[in-house]
This record gives sequence, C-alpha cells and structure tokens, in this order.
Amino acid sequence: MTINSFLSIIVLSLILISYSGCEEDTSDIPLPFTDFPDISINLTLPEYQDLRTAGYIYIEGGVRGIIIYKESDTNYIAYERNCSFEPNSACATVDVHSSGFYMVDTCCGSNYNFPDAIPTTGPARSPLRIYETSLSGSTLTIRDESANGR
Repeated sequence: MTINSFLSIIVLSLILISYSGCEEDTSDIPLPFTDFPDISINLTLPEYQDLRTAGYIYIEGGVRGIIIYKESDTNYIAYERNCSFEPNSACATVDVHSSGFYMVDTCCGSNYNFPDAIPTTGPARSPLRIYETSLSGSTLTIRDESANGR
C-alpha cells in the first residue's frame, strides 16, 4: 500500500464518519406563532359540557387549534395543538389520546403529558406551547401569550 492510498483511505474514512452523524436536528425549530384575539368561553353553555367534569375540548385558535384541559375546578390549561417536533410539517397536529390520559401526535409518534405538556415518547424534545388562561366566574379566557415560554 502506497502512502497516497493510505492517506486516501484515512480521508475517506474521516468524511464517512463525519457524515454518518449528520441527522437533521429538528428539536430546536421554533414553534410557529399566530396572534389571536382573546377567546372567552362561557362554561355554562352546553357545547362546553365536557369541561364541567374532568375533561377536555378542542377549539379554534392558535396555529393548529387549541386543546382546553380541565385540571381542577379552578384551573384550565390551554395547549397549542401544533406539535413541537417538525412543527411546520403538514401533519404536526396533537390530539388527546383516546384514553384521555395524554396527548399524541400520530404523525411523528410523540406523546405529551398532562398537565405540563412535556414529551414522554417519540422524537419531540420540547414541550407544547401552553397559552395563558384566566377564570372569572363561569367565563374562561384564553390569551395568545405563552404561559411556558414556548
């Protein structure tokens, strides 16, 4: 083996090693954001019946919609449905799992905990965006301000 052959093998090996670890990192892609006016919900209306007991509903708003989850009688959490992994993908939409115990994006396979929206399985590394909420009497208000810095 000549010195040139040896050096060629070394260079080729280094190039292959450097490219083998190159996988697109989509964990830090910023979540899209859209301004929306405050959303006020009268919890006594029939369409919000699922929020009177421990439950959740889907509403329009945000980037891909909002999940409103009743954590307690006085605390409601509003989650952006836009998945935090590859948020610009056409199918990056989160739903509540049929068990009602966690949220899932069936596109990438990421699962998110209630109430903190932290990913537990799948490729997602960042939590879902949580919008600020306030409760006054029977009126729940959702604002387009992030409650968790996302």
